[in-house]
Amino acid sequence: MAANAQGGARGSADAPAPKKNAFVAYPTAQASAAAGDPAQRNEWVPRIDGVAVLLLTTLCAFTRLYQIGKRAAVTWDESHFGKFGAYYINRTFYHDVHPPLAKMLVGLSELLAGHNGTFGFKGDYPPHVNYTFMRVFTALFGIGLVPLAYLTCHQLGLRRRACVLAALFVTLDNGLCVMSRFILLDEPLLFFTAASLCSVAGFQNTRHRAFSAEWWRWLLLTGASLGLVSSCKWVGFLAVALVGLYTIEELFKMFTERTPGMVVVRHIAARVLCLIVVPLAIYAMCFKIHFAVLNRSGPGDAKMPPAFQARLRGSALSHQPFTVAYSSRLTLRSMHSGSGLLHSHAHRYPEGSQQQQITCYGHSDSNNDWIIVKPVDGSGSTNNSSTSSTSSNDDGSNSMAEPLESVRHGDIVRLMHNSSKSMLHSHRAHAAPVTTRDYEVTAYGKLEWKDANNNWRLEIVSEQGTANTGELHAITTQFALRHVVTGCLLSAAAVQLPEWGFRQTEVTCRKASAPSAATLWVVEKHVNSRLPKEDLRPKVKSSFFRDMVQLNVEMARSNNGLVPDKDKYTHLESDPWTWPFLLYPMRLLGSWNEGDIKYYEVGNPLLWWASTCCCILLPLRLLYHFARRQRRQQGVWSASELQHYWDVSKLLWGGWALHYLPFFLMGRVTYIHHYLPALYFALLLLAFEIDQWTRRSCPHALQGATVVAWAAAALAVFCWFAPLTFGYAGPIEALRHR
Repeated sequence: MAANAQGGARGSADAPAPKKNAFVAYPTAQASAAAGDPAQRNEWVPRIDGVAVLLLTTLCAFTRLYQIGKRAAVTWDESHFGKFGAYYINRTFYHDVHPPLAKMLVGLSELLAGHNGTFGFKGDYPPHVNYTFMRVFTALFGIGLVPLAYLTCHQLGLRRRACVLAALFVTLDNGLCVMSRFILLDEPLLFFTAASLCSVAGFQNTRHRAFSAEWWRWLLLTGASLGLVSSCKWVGFLAVALVGLYTIEELFKMFTERTPGMVVVRHIAARVLCLIVVPLAIYAMCFKIHFAVLNRSGPGDAKMPPAFQARLRGSALSHQPFTVAYSSRLTLRSMHSGSGLLHSHAHRYPEGSQQQQITCYGHSDSNNDWIIVKPVDGSGSTNNSSTSSTSSNDDGSNSMAEPLESVRHGDIVRLMHNSSKSMLHSHRAHAAPVTTRDYEVTAYGKLEWKDANNNWRLEIVSEQGTANTGELHAITTQFALRHVVTGCLLSAAAVQLPEWGFRQTEVTCRKASAPSAATLWVVEKHVNSRLPKEDLRPKVKSSFFRDMVQLNVEMARSNNGLVPDKDKYTHLESDPWTWPFLLYPMRLLGSWNEGDIKYYEVGNPLLWWASTCCCILLPLRLLYHFARRQRRQQGVWSASELQHYWDVSKLLWGGWALHYLPFFLMGRVTYIHHYLPALYFALLLLAFEIDQWTRRSCPHALQGATVVAWAAAALAVFCWFAPLTFGYAGPIEALRHR
């Protein structure tokens, strides 16, 4: 639509003259003032606007901090994120679906509050936990939304009264307010989302001063903001999408205007550096700090590769026998992300062979233990003809005290399930239950049986540690198990079994000649009382980038597992289509008895419904004005007016659409607070539309009164719902009419 646009919302004295057929700069009150005053032109916000920002921020601080410590008990998701913050105090490794930045900020608030990490964030707060300080720390990010909203509107060329109105809307929304009053991740996410919008709006203002110091400053701020918002929650990547689409439009405009090639190359290089390299560096740095702080073994160990676990302090994997010998007890982990540990249990396949199931399971369990033994004499083995004459004891040692013999590349081995004493088995007779192109894998047979279908050839693929002797080592050796009879490879590709398999990972025998990630295994735990335990940390190599990728894959898998149960009603969940209309507000605690301090995640209906109307109607309005301009009708907007409307709406409406519509594609459980980032864009768009309407449709004498009326109405509705925003201890029936 704006392919031929040369001008923008704000002009510059040193900007090149526009082409004859180009849009000219759209004059605004702020732009004109700045152009006439060199002192103000170098300021982000003129001095008179600074007073307005200070007053609005003070009002917002009151709404966010008033009685913030009223409920002295863990409220809603404070039980999760407060606990995650305590893990940083204790330096204990944990797992969560979100990137670490916002949770590290929660940990910082607990550190500054003097928390010693002993409270588990359940029930009432004990006297030694300064929960009020922690909540205030989080609320500061919510307070910061107001100056960012004002500055964003200022950068977009809105009049001062519209900037004030946008900041007031952010201040007086009950939904934004109540979510900022607890120890949650939403406020840092919203703050960095708002910072991203503000930065790209500032960058848009400097597009005619390319490669100037101000241009570089806004571009770098945009990239830094994108890195920070993405490091809080993955929904932050929606802000990355907004800036990405804006950048594509900008580069396409250069192409249509036949900008010299070297200039385009410089623009592309600058954007790659600031909008790709900088955000990725910040994202990676957050994980680097996350790994550096959380250096002790904790509840999240199992989500990481064994090499990472072995380097954690207090990990059981860091001290164990290194070289694997026959009759040792092992746990085997698939190297395919999300698969887990080789597992069996006393349940049978409902079809096929109906033998005992083999799966992969992601948690520690005695059914993950296997004994590695030699094949039985006469089984057809050509490599190892000696037998393991008896089963192993619970500690992994051989009861006959046979001479220790290490397991080597090319050995034919058998794996006996320690609990059921059945052998790892495969055959051609039956296909795998889900991945039907592969063979079925079962637990079948006894130790003394001469069944060739229990035999597997061990093929060492790589050695990640310091020792490369051809022997099988704990943690460091990646190997494949090839079935001797069929030639297939033991595989776990993170395919989930149905309910009869307890939703665990399917294990198959894949018809493949070369190993892949799904067919690679590693010895995670090795027990043999006849072998000395060694400190494996000096022997183990761990790659930061490999660990970061692994953790992100596990985060994605955990996030995809948060699926709603359609057969179970809950007052917390809601579908995305209900959010803009505020149909299902959310309780922040389960009990609403008299005496309980109750909070309700309900937005300001006036602002939500009005902003929703603006978001729905804006594409139609834009299309209407472009059509009128094409027909050259009277009263049509000028080129500069239409360009200004496009420059503002593509960021505000585009931000709303990108932060809202993708939730319709997500299979995970959704809540109304997921709409808050989109709401921020919608509130600024509402202020912009009111400014447009009053500018064009209201007499000048009534424009100020119209803005005051909107502000007064928003304040009245905010106060009407304030009891459930600040915490209400009386009988809920008294507020039923709300």
